[in-house]
Amino acid sequence: MTTRRHLTLTNWGAYEVETDGHDITAVHPFAKDPDPSPIGQSMKAVRQSRVMRPAIRESWFRDGPGSNTDRRGQEPFVEVEWEVALDLLASELDRVRTQYGNQAIFGGSYGWASAGRFHHAQSQIHRFLNSVGGYTYSVDDYSIAAGHVITPHVFGLSFDDYSDEQPHFTEIADNSDLVVSFGGLAIKNSQVNYGGQGRHMVSARLEACRDRDVRFINLSPLRGDMIDAVDAEWIPTRPSTDTAVLLGLAHSLLVAGDHDEEFLETYCTGWDRLRSYLLGESDDTPKTAEWASHISGIDPDRIRSLAGEMARARTLVTVSWSVQRTDHGEQTYWMASALAAMLGQIGLPGGGVGFGYGAVGLVGHGVGYHELPRLGQGKNPVKNYIPVARISDLLLFGGEEYDYNGKRLTYPETHLVYWAGGNPFHHHQDLNRLARAWQKPDTIVCHEPFWNPLARYSDIVLPATTPLERNDVGGSGMDDFVFWMEKVIDPVGEARNDYDIFSDLAHRLGSGEEFTQGRTADEWLEHLYERFHSRHSDYPDLGELKRSGHFQIPEEWIPPLPSQIVAFRKDPVGSPLNTPSGRIELFSETIASFGYSDCPGHPAWMEPAEWLGNADTYPLHMISNQPKTRLHSQWDHGETSLNGKIEGREQIGMAGADAAARDLTNGDLVRVFNDRGACMAAVAIRDDLMEGVVQLPTGAWWDPVEPGGLCRSGNPNVLTRDVGTSSLAQGPTAQTCLVEVERFVGEVPPVRAHVTPVLLAE
Repeated sequence: MTTRRHLTLTNWGAYEVETDGHDITAVHPFAKDPDPSPIGQSMKAVRQSRVMRPAIRESWFRDGPGSNTDRRGQEPFVEVEWEVALDLLASELDRVRTQYGNQAIFGGSYGWASAGRFHHAQSQIHRFLNSVGGYTYSVDDYSIAAGHVITPHVFGLSFDDYSDEQPHFTEIADNSDLVVSFGGLAIKNSQVNYGGQGRHMVSARLEACRDRDVRFINLSPLRGDMIDAVDAEWIPTRPSTDTAVLLGLAHSLLVAGDHDEEFLETYCTGWDRLRSYLLGESDDTPKTAEWASHISGIDPDRIRSLAGEMARARTLVTVSWSVQRTDHGEQTYWMASALAAMLGQIGLPGGGVGFGYGAVGLVGHGVGYHELPRLGQGKNPVKNYIPVARISDLLLFGGEEYDYNGKRLTYPETHLVYWAGGNPFHHHQDLNRLARAWQKPDTIVCHEPFWNPLARYSDIVLPATTPLERNDVGGSGMDDFVFWMEKVIDPVGEARNDYDIFSDLAHRLGSGEEFTQGRTADEWLEHLYERFHSRHSDYPDLGELKRSGHFQIPEEWIPPLPSQIVAFRKDPVGSPLNTPSGRIELFSETIASFGYSDCPGHPAWMEPAEWLGNADTYPLHMISNQPKTRLHSQWDHGETSLNGKIEGREQIGMAGADAAARDLTNGDLVRVFNDRGACMAAVAIRDDLMEGVVQLPTGAWWDPVEPGGLCRSGNPNVLTRDVGTSSLAQGPTAQTCLVEVERFVGEVPPVRAHVTPVLLAE
C-alpha cells in the first residue's frame, strides 16, 4: 500500500500527515520545529465520533422550533438529507429575523477553529450572518477579558497593542536581571497559538535568558508554571491573592524609599491616591508585608526582601492571563502596572510590566506583525453585543439591563443561537447553569465535525469538515511562516465545509450573491491569496507555495512594531499616551465616574467570593487551567488526550498532605464537588502543588449522567462560577472556585463522552 505525506498547519503547530488515501496512518512533526507538540498525534482520530449526516433533534424535527427544549442533550436525532436540513434552517432563520428582528439571533462561534486563513469558522459565520441582516455578537474573550478592558484605561493602548510592545524574549535576555512572574510562564500553554506557529521556541528562549543570568521568580500555587530549566525560585502563593502580594510589594518599596518618585510624578497620574491607599490613609488598613502575608501565605520577610531585589535590578514584572480570570481580576493587571511604575522601569529595555508570556506560543516572540490573506466579514447592522462570558445571562435575562465598562446595556431576547467553531460546553463556566439557559431559545444550530457536547445539545447539527479535509493557506500574523494546508483526506461521511453550507443558506435567504460574490471556496482562496500577493510580490505565488508547502519569511521583511510606550518614556509631553491624562493612570477618573462598587478608581484588594481565606464548607481551591494534551477540548477523543486520562477520566492533581487527609492514593477515582455540581476524576499526587490547592485541567467533553448530574469525564466547568470579574469587564472568574474531593463510592458509571447519540432514520 502506498502512502503520501501532506503538510498542514494547526493551532498547535505544523505537521506532515501521512495517509494511505483513506485513513491517517502517521503524523510527523514539521522538520523545522525544534519542540513539536504531541497534540498532533490525536489527528489520527479524524474518523472517530464523527457527525456523518445532517441531524435534527427529534422533538424539533417532529413539532418545530421551541419544542421540548428541556430535552436538549437527551433526545435522539433524526438524520436527514442536506436539502431538508438547509430548507428547515433557512425557514427558521427567516422566521426569527422577520418576527423578532436580527438581534434575536446570537452568533456564537467563540473558539480557536482552524489555523486556515479562509476556512476559519468565525469569519465564515460572521460574514454569513451579516449578509442576512446581522446578529447579536460578543466582545473580548474568555482567556483575557479583564485584561482587555483594564489595559486601555491604564496605558491608553489596546491589550493587543500593549502585548505587541512589551519586551520580547531576546530583549529580556539582553537586558533583564530579574523576571518576577505572577502565575508563572507555563510552557504547556505556549504549545498553542492563534493561527499556528512554525516553530515552538519558548523553551529555547527561556533557556537563553537563563544562560544570560536572568533570574526568574515564580509566584504561583503551581511550581510547574515555570520550567525547571530556568532554575526559578518558587514562592507558593494562594490562588486569587496576587493583587494583595503586589500591594505588599508596593508598600515595602514605598516605606523603604525604593520607589521612583520622579517617574511617578512625570509619567503617571493618581500616585497621590494610590499612595494614600497603600499607607492605609484612605481605609485604615496599611498594605504592609504582614497584611499581604496573612492573605497570600507568603512570608512577610520574603515580600520585603523581594521588593528590595526588584528595586536594585532591571526588573520585568510578568502576569499570566490566568490570574485575571478571578473575582476582581482587573485589579491584578492594574496593580502589576502600578508596581512597575513605582520601580520606574516602564519603557526601559527589559523592564516594566508584561502580560501573558507563555500563554500562547508567540507572546514575546519578537516578530513584528505582518499581513496575511483575510476574508472580509462585511458590516453588522445590529449594534447589540454582550461580553463573551455572559452567554448564560443573555439567554436567561433577555430584556434586562447590565453594566459593562461604563455602559448600561440590555440583553436582547434571543430566539436562535448559531454556532460554528468552538464548544461553549467546554469554555463556559457553571455548565449546569448554561444547560438551563440553553433551554430558552427556540432553536440552536451548530456546524460540528464531532459529536461533542455542543452537537448533542443542539437542535440542528450540520456535519462540518475538519481542516484535514480541505485546502487552505495557514499562518499567524505574528509568526514568520506561511503554509499551504493541503487536503489530507476526503470529507468524512457527508461533511461539508462551512463556506459551502453558508453559500447554500445565503442563496435560500436572498443574499447568495452578496455572500459568495460568485466564487467557490477554492476560487475565494485563490482570489484572496492573489490579492495579497499583488501587494507582497516577494512572497511566493500560490502555485509556488503549493509546491514548496511552506515559506519562511526573512526577518528583515517584517519591520518591528513602533513602541508608543518607549516614545512616551523618551518624551512624555510630545508623545503622550491615549489616556485622559496622557499618562499612565494609577487612578482613573473615568473608572471612578462609573461608580462601580466592585471596581474603584485605583487598584485595590477586594476579597474574592471564594478563596482559601473563606474555605469553610469547601476547603480546596481548584485551578482549572489549560491541559497539556489538547487545545482546550479539541481532539479530546484523540490518543494524546486519552493517554493523559485514567480509564477515560481526567486526572486531578493533589498535594500529598491533602490526599493523605482523605485517604487517597494515586489513581483513586474521586468525586469533586461543590454547590454548583460534581464530576469524577482520578487522583494524581504531586509535589509541585501547594497544600489546599487542586488542579483539574479543562477540556474533557462534558458527560453528565443525567441533567444537572455527575460529569463522568471530569470537566471542571461543572464546578466553576458563572459570575463576571466586575461591572467593568464582566470577564470569566473560573479560577475563583472552592471544592471538596472525596473517594467515589458506588457503581462506577462508564464514560460516554465520545459515544455517538441515538440516530433515527427520517
